[in-house]
Amino acid sequence: MLREFARAQNSLEAREDAGSGDGLDEPVLHREEVELPDGGRLVLTDIEEITPERAERVAGRISRILNSKQRDHQS
Repeated sequence: MLREFARAQNSLEAREDAGSGDGLDEPVLHREEVELPDGGRLVLTDIEEITPERAERVAGRISRILNSKQRDHQS
């Protein structure tokens, strides 16, 4: 804990070339909107590309979760 406190108090100097080709650019965010069977909408966001198959698979999982919660409340 003391080491982290000391590190926070004595931060590293900023590099003059930071952000210029150092490979630390902002990642591209992929976004896909999917309609759920019950009329809801699901927005998927990821740094990896979202394929249609992946979007359908996730929508199916979310739909099953939502349906199971509705059944729990009806009991």
